[in-house]
Amino acid sequence: MDKTVCITPSDIDTAQSAFFADKSHIIAKNAVCGKGVRDVARVPEQVAKNTTVFDVEVKQGKRTNQKRSGRCWMFASLNTMRMRVMKKYKLSTFELSQAYPLFWDKLEKSNWFFENIIDTCEQPVNSREVAFLLTDPISDGGQWDMFKALVSKYGVCPKEAMPETACSSNTSDLDTYLTRYLRLCAKQLRDAHAQGSTVEHLRSMKKTYMQNVYSLLVTCLGQPPAKFDVRLRDKDDKLALSGTFTPLEFFKEAVALNLDDYISLISAPTADKPFNRVYTVSRLGNVVEAGGVRYINLTPQELKDAAIAQLKDNLPVWFGCDVMQSFLREEGIMDLDALDIDTLFGFDIMAGFDKAARLDYGESLMTHAMVLEGVNFDADGKPSLWKVENSWGDDHGKDGFDTLADSWFDEYVYQVVVDKKYLPADKRALFESDTPIVLDPWDPMGSLA
Repeated sequence: MDKTVCITPSDIDTAQSAFFADKSHIIAKNAVCGKGVRDVARVPEQVAKNTTVFDVEVKQGKRTNQKRSGRCWMFASLNTMRMRVMKKYKLSTFELSQAYPLFWDKLEKSNWFFENIIDTCEQPVNSREVAFLLTDPISDGGQWDMFKALVSKYGVCPKEAMPETACSSNTSDLDTYLTRYLRLCAKQLRDAHAQGSTVEHLRSMKKTYMQNVYSLLVTCLGQPPAKFDVRLRDKDDKLALSGTFTPLEFFKEAVALNLDDYISLISAPTADKPFNRVYTVSRLGNVVEAGGVRYINLTPQELKDAAIAQLKDNLPVWFGCDVMQSFLREEGIMDLDALDIDTLFGFDIMAGFDKAARLDYGESLMTHAMVLEGVNFDADGKPSLWKVENSWGDDHGKDGFDTLADSWFDEYVYQVVVDKKYLPADKRALFESDTPIVLDPWDPMGSLA
């Protein structure tokens, strides 16, 4: 090998001498080794700029907690829905079951996975598409359209009707063993195809597999209720709702939300995704008969305008972002200036990467879903700070809520879900009429919150 491409002792000596010649490097080393990068890079002046009072604010009730699970998209979706129940029946707080959609999502994702495996049996197992399908077939994560599909088919129920279990609060073991089983079944399906089995036979094999998946899910999460009794008392302790419901009946009666009115807006400024076009992602979904996902790609300002309009109508807004970027977790602050990483290390790490480049080079994608429940405006009427309902319990951030600087919104918010009435008429028409551009399964816009 050419020695010019190797790290030599001289190279190490040069780097070492340069490091220790600057006393600020030594101070940074001592501080970071003792406290960690984020604690040392934390900018207290930015922390002080955060507030607990907002110009527009939706009151959401007691904070929820997803615990050690990746169900943020479900919690965010249910948190937008519970607001309607609280308003309708004048409740001080209310919570919908998060274990209930988890059960059906795992079941539907298993079926979705098997259908994709059957559909790709002609491809080699090491093809990029098959390898992608096998990587994480039963992720806890998801997107709004996937939650919409679950609710449309299965409804919702109060948390008391299907409470948390050890496996819903910590999904690690459930995911581990279900993933192993799905991969085993994938091998058996592909082997049967290689031996000449028809698609009809493969689907008959799938029926048996799905019975086993159902059994595993009931063992871990309990049996989802077919019917349940409901007694809701309002703030004055008066009985506001009483009766027996199926989950679909309860959704229709208590939530009373037209799911088809809500659409996903994304903001991805990459060269392959022109604004004002509609997109879908190949092989992304859960409920087979519902199809996949559908977005319209707009500028960050257009996402903000729609979100603000919905907040002003006292309705929260589901959104997806890359939460750990420039994030002070303990304080619950998302702010580009909250961490001064480049000064700490003495060279550019955060600077020089725009939003498009971060997406293209794998530095950023949607990792977490939360709820916008408030916004502040500056002297010119432009948004300056957003209030965020997280799902990490009431001991996180400021009594369970976070804040998000408007400049952070521009860089790291990738998706919001709003009632389409808050979009201009031309954007609504485009969303409904445009033929979607199909993105690859591994496109960053296909990431699961």
